[in-house]
Amino acid sequence: MIFNIDDSIKQALICGFSRAGALNMEALDFLPEVRQMCAADLCQSFGKRWTCPPACGSLESISKKAGAYHYGILVQTVGQMEGDFDYETMEETGKLHNQNFQCLLKKLQKSYPQLLPMGAGTCTICAECTYPDEPCRFPEYAYPSMEAYGLFVSDVCEKSGMPYYSGRQTITYTSCFLLK
Repeated sequence: MIFNIDDSIKQALICGFSRAGALNMEALDFLPEVRQMCAADLCQSFGKRWTCPPACGSLESISKKAGAYHYGILVQTVGQMEGDFDYETMEETGKLHNQNFQCLLKKLQKSYPQLLPMGAGTCTICAECTYPDEPCRFPEYAYPSMEAYGLFVSDVCEKSGMPYYSGRQTITYTSCFLLK
């Protein structure tokens, strides 16, 4: 199938994303510094989920895997907070972003069965991950985050012409899909 960015953007907006646009494939720079931030384990998922480091693969394997893709779409969900520490809106926006992500994932998989999705934050499909004792329960819907793959999200956004910062008292979740 021939990649159609306009159709992909339309599908993303139908799924509920605030913004969608073409991903600059040259912006995909897999950085050890970002992976080291994961190792600090602030999200408490490092070494505990199939979609987080080290289980999601080395930077070398990820870079090689991503190199097989020629197109991509960058998507965002933006939430308006009532204050700087409006954790309720942050959580609600994160859940909405994950719902939007799953919606677009299912749509894109029909046309691009070999797509490579990268979400925002750790995978939350299962309340408790089977890592490392058993295989992932939902490998067709589980996805690593852009950060788990070593991407500095704000740089990817900037190099792709999409704002990363949406203004004071906003929260923005960003994900992408690589397509062949």
